[in-house]
Amino acid sequence: MEIRRSADREVTRLDWLVSRASFSGAASFDPRFGHPRNTHHGLLVTHNEDTVDAGRGFDTHRHRNMEIVTWVLSGSVAHIDDRGHTSVITPGLAQRMTAGTGILHSERNDAWRHDPSIPRHDEPAHVVQMWVVPDTAGVPPSYAQTDVTPALAGGELVPIVSGLPRHSGTALGLQNRYAGLSVARLAPSGAVLLPEAAYLHLFIARGTVDLEGAGRLDQGDAVRLTSAGGHRVTALATAEILVWEMARALPD
Repeated sequence: MEIRRSADREVTRLDWLVSRASFSGAASFDPRFGHPRNTHHGLLVTHNEDTVDAGRGFDTHRHRNMEIVTWVLSGSVAHIDDRGHTSVITPGLAQRMTAGTGILHSERNDAWRHDPSIPRHDEPAHVVQMWVVPDTAGVPPSYAQTDVTPALAGGELVPIVSGLPRHSGTALGLQNRYAGLSVARLAPSGAVLLPEAAYLHLFIARGTVDLEGAGRLDQGDAVRLTSAGGHRVTALATAEILVWEMARALPD
């Protein structure tokens, strides 16, 4: 069990963006933890928490051979890609983009420009974006999203994007049969058990929790577990957690 505090993440600050990254670039050395390459945990290679100003965002850019999952905590994000998908992602909507052979897309906090039914707003978008390496390269690009708000109301750990066989039919598909993302929204004193897996990544997206064997975790904190599971996560206040469950890791 390795605890990573929010304040220890790498931070990028632009005039329109604050991005907190859990993993470093491929050539980075992380002296705070003595890791020569803090590049991944299990199959998870990117875990960024972004705050994007209204009307700003990431202009059109290309991705290849990556599974990209976007989870909005507050505000809204407009997605446009060269495959004809145009959508607005709001809290409770799970989004997965399979980049495959290559896809061009943009992500901006300007939903009101693309959907006249959404009132113009000036609030930042608070977003977590996560990348998982696919188990098969060169597949056709694809896009999917689904509203999981009703399922989250029960306070359970809900699979939202997964390639794990046991999540088939209950989550958006993922082009990796060894990885899956679940989310729980917890009321005070609400609790869930972490699944048993070769690799787990727990992220506190909002609120404060107690993790069995680790103690208090605050918003932005993360825990990396290896060959573990069954730990109880209990909300000390209203909380939201993101849990990646992975059966394999990338080679070192």
